[in-house]
Amino acid sequence: MAGESAAQRVRNAARAAAIAGLSTTRSPKRETGWVRFPYYHHVFDDERSGFERQIRYFKNIGEIVGIDDAIDMIASGAPIDGRYLCITFDDGFKNWIENAVPILASEGAVAAFFVATGYIGTDLQRDRERLLAFYDEGDRLMEFLTWEDCRTMTGAGMTIGSHSEGHVHLKDLSDADAMAELKRSRDVIERETGAPCRHFCCPFGRAGIDYDPARHPGMARDAGYASFLTGHRGANRKGASPFDVRRDHFLANWGNYQLRYFLGD
Repeated sequence: MAGESAAQRVRNAARAAAIAGLSTTRSPKRETGWVRFPYYHHVFDDERSGFERQIRYFKNIGEIVGIDDAIDMIASGAPIDGRYLCITFDDGFKNWIENAVPILASEGAVAAFFVATGYIGTDLQRDRERLLAFYDEGDRLMEFLTWEDCRTMTGAGMTIGSHSEGHVHLKDLSDADAMAELKRSRDVIERETGAPCRHFCCPFGRAGIDYDPARHPGMARDAGYASFLTGHRGANRKGASPFDVRRDHFLANWGNYQLRYFLGD
């Protein structure tokens, strides 16, 4: 698959084989009362058909809702009266508008796209070294959205949220620098898109490793956000916090058995 190293392809193949066996005994829970947040980083050209199939799978097991509605359900503290899925994306890649948004629109679905604002509008040639450093491996060159792309996406009913300015580990920053990342990214999104930026998705998203759960969700609240999304798997049920939102990471070419495995826990 485009964008993957050889080592990653081997790991993903082994993982898929293991999940295929385990998934035969698991299926999405049919009880009501949860909101789940599938999240992606990319939809490459060869993942289009898989992503379309996955959106239809989600529509079959629950109702796809926008992030404002999903967070409002969680924040209310009231019982959640159904099965809801809120689709999200991290980072800010060009293939979102080329491949993901058209499929979402054709399926009547919406999603929230979290952008690292410092990379929006970068150029593959001019900013080559910086873009290669976006991944620790340093061997993948990804094209990012422009602000015009972001405006087109909001015009299509999608939501643009903050993924910080520099795709940072908040835990490595001082409180002042972390707050600056939160505020600057929100401000530029609102200025460039003309739409409110209400939601923050923590880069990398691991509590105690990438962010401090005792500090950074509260800072996001103080910076004016209505939510703080993490990288931890699981359903969000009655009593969950909008500043500790769990999400389920998927790849757009995964089979339905892999979705069934992760949504069945």
